[in-house]
Amino acid sequence: MLEKKTLTDAELDEIEEIIGYAFSDRQLLRRCFTHSSVSAENNNERLEFLGDAVIELCVSEELYRRSGEDEGDMTEWRKKFVANDVLRPAAERLGLHRYFIFSGKKENLGKKPVASLFEALAAGIYLDGGMPAAKAFVREKLIRAELLARRAETGAAKKDYKSRLQEYLQGRGLPRAEYPDPEKSGPDHRPVYRARVIAQGIEETGEGGSKAAAQQVAAKKILERLEKEQVQ
Repeated sequence: MLEKKTLTDAELDEIEEIIGYAFSDRQLLRRCFTHSSVSAENNNERLEFLGDAVIELCVSEELYRRSGEDEGDMTEWRKKFVANDVLRPAAERLGLHRYFIFSGKKENLGKKPVASLFEALAAGIYLDGGMPAAKAFVREKLIRAELLARRAETGAAKKDYKSRLQEYLQGRGLPRAEYPDPEKSGPDHRPVYRARVIAQGIEETGEGGSKAAAQQVAAKKILERLEKEQVQ
């Protein structure tokens, strides 16, 4: 099977729709997605170098305008946005890695080139459309997307009351909570589960459209009671 050496016009259309920017120079866009394993000259390594600076400037300005934090705090926040561990997921969330042109096995590619792909793309947009276009891309596809992702993770963690209840009990050397089998009622297409949770002699019930949802409601009630009693 022959390895792919370039992107088709149709694939470039898809990329432009994903990133929300249309390139005037499509060869530049192709270079953003070309790894050095494919071409020694027409690859994205130099674009990565420039893109790193473009992203850092965009993030720095956004932090300066949006926060009232001091220089040290803004520096720490900037590090979080320009790290490979953030840029790689940002590229993967957009599905950009699916268009990456490289030679060899995918397993040998590693994580850094995918992060560098985001940097190269930021540089390409900057060269093709100027700083306003680059800022819009970084703001929407990196900063806003990363903040939303972190907010979702935080929200999910806050809503996982079963885990929070277990951590509360375990941290105080107390026995684990008990979760008897929930009762089911209602039609099959719209069941209602009633779950019981027992901890420290306290029993609470919760209802939900699934066993897990019902147990979360009950765990939340017990956790709130335990925390309230601790304060009193």
